[in-house]
Amino acid sequence: MASKFKPLIALNLKAYAESSGEKGLKLCEIAAMVSMVSGVRIVACPDATLLREAVRIGGEIFSQEVSPFEAGARTGWTTALQLAQAGTKGSLVNHSEHRVGEKEIEKAVAQLNACSLESMVCAKDAGESAQLAKLKPTFVAVEPPELIGSGISVSTAKPEVVTDAVALIRKSSPGVKVICGAGVSTPADVKKAFQLGVDGVLLASAYVKAKDPKKLLEDMASQAD
Repeated sequence: MASKFKPLIALNLKAYAESSGEKGLKLCEIAAMVSMVSGVRIVACPDATLLREAVRIGGEIFSQEVSPFEAGARTGWTTALQLAQAGTKGSLVNHSEHRVGEKEIEKAVAQLNACSLESMVCAKDAGESAQLAKLKPTFVAVEPPELIGSGISVSTAKPEVVTDAVALIRKSSPGVKVICGAGVSTPADVKKAFQLGVDGVLLASAYVKAKDPKKLLEDMASQAD
């Protein structure tokens, strides 16, 4: 990893029709290009069917989920080893649309660590953020579920959730990076989030459904510092 942490924009492409197949690969390609030009670290999280192709495009690719299990006789699970062999850089864990228990989170983080992959663990509020940060993931993403997809950014609607999460994690788990998501939709939302002290932002529909995703991402990257 680089000695100096770069501001991060994470793009969860989810399972939208607008991010499936070739459309999803194009969104990953845009992310890679904007990251290269802007110097901002941009991670794209396409659906599982696109992971290998997305890695070949370039840029940094995360999975949307990972199982808590080691490789073995498992059916319907994606292991950290499989993600590493596919060339991904890490995975989301415990997104509000794919919640798992704390024991499963702990095991998933451990499996990712064992494969030298990064973990981005999602939490619903500041308290859960601080608790999950103790598991030593790479990132904790605080995302109040009621604001996800709302177009109302957590950095504006509930800034105290962000600042409380930052304060708690900086105190108890200083090596864990803090990002925020839920409703982050505009460059102004991104700027406000970084002013609140986060290391990055996580967004989805605003990028996937944008009329001009490249322009939106360029404008967001210009506010990420």
